Amino acid sequence: MKSDFSWGGILLRVVAALALVLLSFNPSGWSYHHWAMTDIGAFSPVKAIVGALLLAAWVLYVRAAFHSLGVLGVALTLLVCAGVVWLLADWGWLEPKQPKTLAWIALVALGLVLGIGLAWSILRRRLTGQVDVEGPNES
Repeated sequence: MKSDFSWGGILLRVVAALALVLLSFNPSGWSYHHWAMTDIGAFSPVKAIVGALLLAAWVLYVRAAFHSLGVLGVALTLLVCAGVVWLLADWGWLEPKQPKTLAWIALVALGLVLGIGLAWSILRRRLTGQVDVEGPNES
C-alpha cells in the first residue's frame, strides 16, 4: 500500500486551515466578515453563497479536528501554541499586549489547531502504525 504521508500534504492542510481562519476574519480589514458586513443593506447572493461555503468549511474542519485530536488533543495543541507564543514574547519577537497582535496570535493558533487536526490521523499512522477507522454508526 502506497503511503499517503508527505510533508507537503501536511503543510497544505495547515495552510488551508490558516487560510480558512484568516479569510473568515482578521484584523487587517481584508476578510469575509469585513466584506459582508460593511454595507449590510447591500448583502447580495454572492456574499450569502461565499458565507455558506465558509460555514461549510468551518463545520468540516472543526469536526475533523475534534474527531482526530479529541478534546485533550485540542487542549494540548493549544498549550504548545501558547508555549511558543510565550517563548517568542520572552525573546522579544512578539508583543502580545497589543490588541491587534493578540488577535493575530489567536487566529493563527486557531488555524494551526485546525490544520494539525486535519493532518493528525496521517501523522499518527506514520508515527505509530495505527489507523483511524470510523464505523457506520459513528459520526
